[in-house]
Amino acid sequence: MGRVHFRPITPAALSEALADDLAARGPDGYLSVAVDGPPPARPDRLATSLVDPLRARGRAALTVATSGFLRPASIRFERGRTNPDSFYENWFDLPALAREVLGELGTTGRVLPDLWDPATDRATRSPYVDLPPGGVLLLHGPLLLGTGLAVDYTVHLLMTPAALERRTEPADRWTLPAYDRYADEVSPADWADVVVRSDDPDHPAISMIGSMRS
Repeated sequence: MGRVHFRPITPAALSEALADDLAARGPDGYLSVAVDGPPPARPDRLATSLVDPLRARGRAALTVATSGFLRPASIRFERGRTNPDSFYENWFDLPALAREVLGELGTTGRVLPDLWDPATDRATRSPYVDLPPGGVLLLHGPLLLGTGLAVDYTVHLLMTPAALERRTEPADRWTLPAYDRYADEVSPADWADVVVRSDDPDHPAISMIGSMRS
């Protein structure tokens, strides 16, 4: 990662700043956003926190979690239940995300909110949700960048390896080598539109990129 300057910001101010930037983009069309980060960085919380500010700016918003698009257990656990390479390569159904979440967004606004229930290991059979023109899709989860998913705007929640290890639940620490591999192979902080340092998600710092740059 090159030299990036961060400035401290409150979570509420972060949501407002991102909502301002997103609302200014393609006001008459659909906008797809990837909020990328490991669970301890709370990409789910940031994505959810954008919904109301976007609506206040006249942009309907819908959050979709990648955890609703896991592959069946037979594929995820083919190499064992705690294999970091399998987590990195095979856990998330990227073709389904491309087809059911992003594929028709730009033309019809139809989005499938989830596909697979890992608890039952069955399809959820959820109905499609229709976003009105100008709607913003907020796709959140880990390992999203560099996957080929066609999104319009990317936010990467950056954690140092030490902070990630400290904040990851013991039962999930087997995933840590996958995040090391992600940083080495993808370098998401180098090409995301916005990078948010999230060693402590309650005290973030933002690197202003693109139209947010002063």
